[in-house]
Amino acid sequence: MEILLSVILGFMIIGAIYALHANDLLSAVIAQGIVGYGLVICFLHLRAPDLAIVQIVVETITLIIMVAVVLDSSRKELKTPAGWKGSVNVILGLVFIGFMIYFFDMATASLDVFGEHTLRMSQTYIEQGAQKTGAANLVTGVLWDFRGYDTLGEATILFTAALGVLTVLRMKGKK
Repeated sequence: MEILLSVILGFMIIGAIYALHANDLLSAVIAQGIVGYGLVICFLHLRAPDLAIVQIVVETITLIIMVAVVLDSSRKELKTPAGWKGSVNVILGLVFIGFMIYFFDMATASLDVFGEHTLRMSQTYIEQGAQKTGAANLVTGVLWDFRGYDTLGEATILFTAALGVLTVLRMKGKK
């Protein structure tokens, strides 16, 4: 699983780098969509379908809006030679990547070994979840009884995002 996630992360990095250096805005937006959908695949392989669903909805809505804005835009890209500023940007980018790798190493050193986890709050859910909720399915009991407001908040965000997109698309159609 780690190899697959590394390959997907590699494609995400390539997509992000291409988005930075794309010649036109539409290609940059589509390349950025590769990064978001790669994250969806990572969430699915890490067995987090709730995060994957939220990410795919938000990524799709964002991609639709950004493509619509780029297609409606009449802005022309300016071609300027990079010169010495391009070299400075590359050096600063490499320094930034070095710092990010260092902080990533520091952050992951404190994590549990991959595949093992410490049970903090979930221990109570596992031991007493069926008795306290009365649900036959422990996941359903936890989502509706212990995390009900969280689930309501996620559903509200998705509903609001969908309404926002429909409103923007209807306003464009009326003009």
